[in-house]
Amino acid sequence: MNVETRISWTDVRDEIRARILNRTYEPGDKLPRDEDIALELGCARTTVHRAMQDLSLAGLVERKRKGGTHVRTDPVTRATFDIPITRREVEQRGAKYNYQLISRELKETPLAIMACFGIQQAVQMLNVKSLHLADNRPYILEDRWIDITSTPEILSVDLTLESANEWLVRHKPYSRIEVRFSAMSAEGETAQHLSTPVGGALFVIERTTWIGPSPITTVQAVAAPGYQLSARS
Repeated sequence: MNVETRISWTDVRDEIRARILNRTYEPGDKLPRDEDIALELGCARTTVHRAMQDLSLAGLVERKRKGGTHVRTDPVTRATFDIPITRREVEQRGAKYNYQLISRELKETPLAIMACFGIQQAVQMLNVKSLHLADNRPYILEDRWIDITSTPEILSVDLTLESANEWLVRHKPYSRIEVRFSAMSAEGETAQHLSTPVGGALFVIERTTWIGPSPITTVQAVAAPGYQLSARS
């Protein structure tokens, strides 16, 4: 960063966020003191303080009095709502969490997914279908597409042990989201996986997330009847 120019708090915020996203600062790491960052970047300590406040509100860092600033182990990105790890969401309800990987395939993107990613030609992406359970009952059914160009690490993740939702929240905290809410009628495999009568109404969240200019994932999350969804990564 050019220290000869005036450094704003947004410049500092974007620099620290970039270091978190490129793993210069890893989950759980303690960040340098505000004074040290100010000295490095050539700005006032108050400028760094303002930037850290914004990163804290965004859910990327956690600041504690006399404890310093740490990169969150489980980032919670705030837009209008929190985006949690589904496992933790279930456990916070006092329920036992389970997870089932339904399928994991490299597939060409259909037109609807191409539109979500803003691409004109079909490409191969990782399509992951999974079911989250609360007290052994269906909770959320996910149909997710992950861009393997911007997120190649996902190919080496054992998704039978860790959900794509949890891995992405931990390792790919995003910078932008688009969220769509809708309802759908339970049909076919959706009705089967959610143990729902055919024709029943289901609540749906469709969300696409980016890191900088690169979209990383788009997901359709369908809630089982009786559960209310929050937005999720």
